[in-house]
Amino acid sequence: MQKLFVTGGAGFIGSAFIRLALARWPDAEITNFDALTYAGNPDNLKGLDDARHRFVRGDIADREAVLAALEAGTDAIFNFAAESHVDRSIERADDFLRTNILGTQVLLDAARERGVRRFVQISTDEVMGSLPEDDSAFFNEESGYAPNSPYAASKAAAEHMVRAARHTFGLDTVTTRCGNNYGPRQFPEKLIPLLLSNALHDEPIPVYGDGQNVRDWIYVEDHCRAVALAYERGEAGGIYNIGARNERRNLEVVESILAALDKPRSLIRYVKDRPGHDRRYAIDPSKVERELGWQPVETWESGLAKTITWYAENTEWISRVRGGAYRDFYARQYGAEVGAK
Repeated sequence: MQKLFVTGGAGFIGSAFIRLALARWPDAEITNFDALTYAGNPDNLKGLDDARHRFVRGDIADREAVLAALEAGTDAIFNFAAESHVDRSIERADDFLRTNILGTQVLLDAARERGVRRFVQISTDEVMGSLPEDDSAFFNEESGYAPNSPYAASKAAAEHMVRAARHTFGLDTVTTRCGNNYGPRQFPEKLIPLLLSNALHDEPIPVYGDGQNVRDWIYVEDHCRAVALAYERGEAGGIYNIGARNERRNLEVVESILAALDKPRSLIRYVKDRPGHDRRYAIDPSKVERELGWQPVETWESGLAKTITWYAENTEWISRVRGGAYRDFYARQYGAEVGAK
């Protein structure tokens, strides 16, 4: 029997990983540890009635709570828990430092104390900064650190803490970095769920700057499969960049979804650009393809179709998450006239 400890398991990627893990490893028992902050949604766990899944509400920066929930002899910690929105980190970085850096260190200490076999840190391509716009450069595992936002800096610091735990204490660690995920159950502050949510309500869609920033998109289940393979086959201390070779300009993404929903392009509203907005991300996934045998299953077209279908069929889920803290933050970022309905 495998004992797995998944942090942030009520979030978008974490909940997708738990669904995959329960199906992939019939002998797995999963403790899902999540603080249920604004993006941690109990609705994301609907249908997870498997007796092998145990939910514990807790904060990864709370050492006592982590130790109480983490069983001795746990096979792996998967650290998906993070404050992850760049705009929120620009507005206020405190929570990012606490969760992404201190929380990671608490988990690393707990892993050593409880004898955890492997620690899998879920990171981001943003720790490597921004690439030129000439399409000739790609992030790989040898790329240097150049974080350009408080969020990216906090995730880079977390990677350094993981590396230090490996070097100093011999902890078996693996770090994965991924591009922009999309798919069902994503909180609508990120680009694709935001524009789907607004377009389905015939509300204006905010686009930063000129809309030409490039991101490397991957369907969430493809990302989760790569994380599972990194756990199963990854080299101790290894770093693996996960990308679907799917670069798209933000404006292209918006136009694709508007066309799929038969919504007018007039919904687009260009808004003031984000401070320090990285221009281009692009991942070379050769290492994860070669060493782990991973390939994406979904194309951009198939993944986007599945995502659109899910949001169109789950309007109640959208309505529940569009209020409260999300609406307040949205108004501050984009102005009350955008998304005022």
